[in-house]
Amino acid sequence: MLDRKLLRGEPDAVREACEAKREPCRIDEWARLDERRRGLLVQVENLRAERNTASELVAELRKKGQDAAEQIERNRSLAQAIKDLDEQLRNADEALESLELTFPNLPDADVPRGRDSSANLQLRAWGEPPDLGFQPRQHVELLGSLFDQDAAARISGANFILLRGECARLQRILISWMIDFHRRAGYEEIWPPFLALPSSMRATGQIPKLADDMYLIENDQLYLVPTGEVPLTNICSDTVLEETRLPLALTAYTPCFRREAGSYGRETRGLNRVHQFEKVELVRIERPDRSDKAHEEMVAHVESMLRALELPYRAMLLSTGDLSFAAARCVDLEIWAAGQGAWLEVSSVSNFRDFQARRARIRYRPSSGGKPVPVHTLNGSGLALPRLILALVENNQLPDGRIRLPAILAELMGAEFLIG
Repeated sequence: MLDRKLLRGEPDAVREACEAKREPCRIDEWARLDERRRGLLVQVENLRAERNTASELVAELRKKGQDAAEQIERNRSLAQAIKDLDEQLRNADEALESLELTFPNLPDADVPRGRDSSANLQLRAWGEPPDLGFQPRQHVELLGSLFDQDAAARISGANFILLRGECARLQRILISWMIDFHRRAGYEEIWPPFLALPSSMRATGQIPKLADDMYLIENDQLYLVPTGEVPLTNICSDTVLEETRLPLALTAYTPCFRREAGSYGRETRGLNRVHQFEKVELVRIERPDRSDKAHEEMVAHVESMLRALELPYRAMLLSTGDLSFAAARCVDLEIWAAGQGAWLEVSSVSNFRDFQARRARIRYRPSSGGKPVPVHTLNGSGLALPRLILALVENNQLPDGRIRLPAILAELMGAEFLIG
């Protein structure tokens, strides 16, 4: 959510952000409603002052033993008028907040301007796509019965995952390895709920913008979490933190559930894009002056994981047209998948500035004194499992169909090969 001072003082910046992110812009409607609300506030304050004066006059007349009936009736009339105006103010506030939920976060000034991913900027790359010396096969063929799509479809329908045997074990080991990796870097391990209230989803920006992509349990008005970002960030919702508690660095494993309502035309075969996937998430809650540095640290941390797994990757600064609704800046980490001959996003590390914090009402009290101010929130995948396994399988295949494991996974699995 954007600061109302910004909405009043920099409407052109809001228009530019809406255009850059291809969002409808209702800033003029918001400005008219805001002006009306401020007019109502003036009326209420004036009537309250008049009522206070009238109340003092009633007390004075009674003290003198004089008739105060006329002033008492005037007080009743003022009280009713104030009540009516308060109701109008509540309605105006609700309408303003509803409009404010439609405004996207402003992209940082150095974010590339562009309509889509073609404008993304490559910051750096590590490793080379492997030259296997033969025509590589895709993961669906390589995994065979270890990736049981038929059983998954019988249980849940299309685009769900069922892993068997050593592939299921690989996923479990990867989750444990990633959490331990983050713990060593100073992240607190969290085991959160996997269902979230609408208020929690609203706080991190999933609704109303992405409501069609979410799974809602209507009887209970609870959402299946689409990402660990939702429960981790909302640990601090409606909270004023002491500055000495910052920064907070949190990590958690969660299953993630997405309807993928907007995935038309995208690659959905196999592990590419599914309705339920596993992910280990990273969240940082920072002072505003530390958030740029924290973002760099988070990206570097995820990159170190990919190097440990011996996966070629590239770091891409997303353009305005590819940036999410809530993010001010985002770096995607894309890994090479040899069987598909494509770069696949496996982590998005985003800085939301104070956008989520304003929605979630997360503030900190400066040690130097003064009013509490919104924190900055950041999050990143560390990492998403389906595409990670996909790339590990496709990049490490041998001509005979065996899958050689990177050294760190071979040690953890107690075997040189996943298949073979």
